[in-house]
Amino acid sequence: MLSRIASTLAPLLGNLTVTIDGDGPLAPGSIIAANHTSLADPAVVLAALHGLGVEPVVMATAGLWRIPLLGRALRNGGHIPVHRRTHRAAAALDGAAAALAAGHLVLVYGEGGLPRRRDAGDLAPGPFRSGLARLAEASGAPVVPLGQCGARRLSSGSSSKQVAGLLTAPLRRPDLHVHVGEPVHLTGDVATATAAAHAAVTAAWRTAARQLGRAAAAGGSPPT
Repeated sequence: MLSRIASTLAPLLGNLTVTIDGDGPLAPGSIIAANHTSLADPAVVLAALHGLGVEPVVMATAGLWRIPLLGRALRNGGHIPVHRRTHRAAAALDGAAAALAAGHLVLVYGEGGLPRRRDAGDLAPGPFRSGLARLAEASGAPVVPLGQCGARRLSSGSSSKQVAGLLTAPLRRPDLHVHVGEPVHLTGDVATATAAAHAAVTAAWRTAARQLGRAAAAGGSPPT
């Protein structure tokens, strides 16, 4: 349901384009690792994946399950709540591993949260938490890096600015791009695997930024 809703909304809010490395479909039982920049980017990512024939199970902050309509959609879709900084956080990895074993693709945000910046610019992905690497190690699943760019033009800043941004997006129609990279198999200890996943997602993000004509500088400064 969420993927279908996102694929309906995203074209109304902006100009979404998608590129992918390789010709084949994403393999069942893969982890999709995406960068997280905005409250709007999950819709952008789900719409892009839906266009590729993929409806992933999403790992997301447990607070979303308390929103009446959204919470029902998340429960009905079998998505996975993450109870951050609690003793229940590890259960999310167990649920994700079970979903992977059942052949589902699982969408993970390696940064584990949103940046605290208020401007609308795009920056390279922030540091990753260890959960992605631990999930890959426990499941043996390949990691598909996904970079998205432009979602902060839909929604960023204070709460009022985020609402205003979404309301005016159909008139502004910002460009949005999602790039899906080649799968990688993480090896080594958790720190090494986390660094490798971060590098792969950053590379995918840079490709997305270039596609929008806002190529990122090597040091991770905002695209111009």
